Amino acid sequence: MSELKNMIITLSQANGTPGLEEDITGKIIDFLPDGMTAQKDKNNNLIASFNGKGKTYLLDAHTDRIGLIVTAITDGGFLRVARCGGTDARVLAAQDVTVWGKAPVYGVIISTPPHLQTPDDESKAKDIDDILVDTGFSKEEAEKLISAGDRITVKSPVCELLNGRISCPALDDRAGCAVIIRAAEIIMQAENAPNLKLLFSAQEETGGTGAVTGSFGIDADECISVDVSFADAPDMPSKKCGKLDKGPMIGFSPVLSYEISRRLEAVAKEKEIPYQLELMSDSTGTNADHIALSRGGIKTGLVSIPLRNMHTAVEVVSVKDVENCAQLIAQYILGGGLDA
Repeated sequence: MSELKNMIITLSQANGTPGLEEDITGKIIDFLPDGMTAQKDKNNNLIASFNGKGKTYLLDAHTDRIGLIVTAITDGGFLRVARCGGTDARVLAAQDVTVWGKAPVYGVIISTPPHLQTPDDESKAKDIDDILVDTGFSKEEAEKLISAGDRITVKSPVCELLNGRISCPALDDRAGCAVIIRAAEIIMQAENAPNLKLLFSAQEETGGTGAVTGSFGIDADECISVDVSFADAPDMPSKKCGKLDKGPMIGFSPVLSYEISRRLEAVAKEKEIPYQLELMSDSTGTNADHIALSRGGIKTGLVSIPLRNMHTAVEVVSVKDVENCAQLIAQYILGGGLDA
């Protein structure tokens, strides 16, 4: 578990906003099991392969993390920004950030002191167009290192909480990347392991481009996509959330293969892996939506990791849940998948 925790933390600290995933893909390669080959495609996807026997299983997790994009440098040297992915403007005020220019530049997002706030300010967050980043530079100094189009990520230290939980940015979906690497390790140790393809897909946070193009080039028999989903906390709608430490969330949705979902549930019961169900009435909002429609269609399942504080710098997961997600996927595949 300590090795898995270290992998999750290392992956979560890498840069890699949508369209600029090179830093994270380089780190993923370092963790791939011996015997896997890897190559990048034109859309920044990383595809790792293991040649086994029989069916081909595709495992997917996205590499990109949410951030901001520089839109302008003001006369005072402040940076104007726009969203790069689903960044939540409510949690940005007074955050430390890194601007990924010609060299990393550290800055802070400005915050209006409470003494100067109007009643209007107190009742709402700033619009993204009103957010400014202070690097300490003048406009002329900033322009030497920073250009419009450069990306920004929020900084936050890794915190190890009690009961095997960790908190840091980008666990969505770097924890998912750790799941499919760990699942591959387990599968590849078995005799008669099947063919495996790991799709570390780009640009999920901006529409799923990587999953569309990456899965199209892979002739898979079955796919399981791995992402995060909402974990219960006070004031959260419990019926829409899973719980930390209660195991993987097995997705049920019209776009997903009902047979795969039910088989995952049966494997969890048989192997005594804790699990919970995630019931969706429409699409899933994950790469599974795109992969299921790839080529002539790929039977696709979804396994999600319960996560608190999604799309913030203090996302929280249980390492035990990450391990159980990997174990469930590995046992499903080693058991023959839908051919069981």
